Amino acid sequence: MTTSQTDIESPDAPDVGSSTNLLAQVKRIWQGDSGLLPILIGLAALVIFFEVRTSVFLQPENITNLFVQSTIFILLGMAEIWLLLLGDIDLSLGYATGLGGAVAVILVSNNYRWPWYLALPLALIVTISSSALSAFIVIRFRLPSFIVTLAMFLGLEGVMLYIINAQGTGGSVSVQNNILYNLVNGNLTPLATWIFVVAAAVLTSFLMLRADQTRRKSGLGGRPMWITITKIALLGISSLLLILVFNANRSTFAHVVGMPFAIPIDLFVLAVSTFILAKTKAGRYLYAIGGNTEAARRAGINVNRYRRMAFMLSGLTTGIAGLLYVSRLVGISTGIEGGTYVLYAVAAAVIGGASLYGGRGKMIHAVLGGLVIGTIDNGMSLINLNAATQLIATAIVLLAAVIVDSLARRGSTTTR
Repeated sequence: MTTSQTDIESPDAPDVGSSTNLLAQVKRIWQGDSGLLPILIGLAALVIFFEVRTSVFLQPENITNLFVQSTIFILLGMAEIWLLLLGDIDLSLGYATGLGGAVAVILVSNNYRWPWYLALPLALIVTISSSALSAFIVIRFRLPSFIVTLAMFLGLEGVMLYIINAQGTGGSVSVQNNILYNLVNGNLTPLATWIFVVAAAVLTSFLMLRADQTRRKSGLGGRPMWITITKIALLGISSLLLILVFNANRSTFAHVVGMPFAIPIDLFVLAVSTFILAKTKAGRYLYAIGGNTEAARRAGINVNRYRRMAFMLSGLTTGIAGLLYVSRLVGISTGIEGGTYVLYAVAAAVIGGASLYGGRGKMIHAVLGGLVIGTIDNGMSLINLNAATQLIATAIVLLAAVIVDSLARRGSTTTR
């Protein structure tokens, strides 16, 4: 794995506030090490644009709906990041999502009446197994993941269509289980929303402070304390705003308040995935393999083992996305746009900041990229733009992100 010269700084480096370090910060941004700043600015610009065009955009009911809409993009983006880190890709995620969701819906239906605690794990096993099969073929026959997963795309679509049509319900099966239904449509109580959001914000703030302290104790150049304090302050303000949004009544016909269950599920997947990538040997090996596969192999890393692991973790995340997908739509049909969803999965990861070349990416990138796609989808629907315009806008944003990634990679290479 390649390491930029800005990753390790001398303990005797001058204060970051000096002109020397200001130039260093500009250089880091040019080399693609700007963190989340560009995507946050872009997301804020989209929010401002849509609020100016329609005052409905920032209403509590629409913001809550936006987060729920973005769930599928976020989870599929995280599923794709597991493979993009290695320079691989999975084009079958869209229909793997549909197949996993279909298995869950069918098994808990009145025809089979499986308990949810057996049906839902089995649906996850199905998506993990499909990804494991892709990994086996890629590794065993040394084939490009692009071609193998394209074949799996077609195969999984066929399997999904077969099992849905076999139910004799006209090409669609509705959710008939309260647990599966409530994964998205259920809500925390207002008090539970306060507790969850505050606890998450406090824990995140603690981890940020601890990370900075650890870097300083290790003799590595840490960021100025005021930057960390500013981030914590912004996190606190954002958390308070989200609590107020989620706890506002979102219905004119009933009293609907509280954070939707889908959001804690997203955050749980984000936390676990981030921990694996940042704090475990497996995570470090994935970055090493993506940065330089041959160097990782020569260093004694079992490259094939960790490629299989990445595929299976991708399948697990895809399965969770499938459960939330069918919960939100209250069913599954043969009309699922699996091709569109896999493209959105790649788009969410890349727009958020993950690299198509491998070796760089974080799960938070998929969260932000998914929110960007969800914001475009939601905002353009509110201002009555058609689907064609939405796709073109998303394509432009994705193309811009890829160009920035390519230029940043080129700039980083020329400075080494």
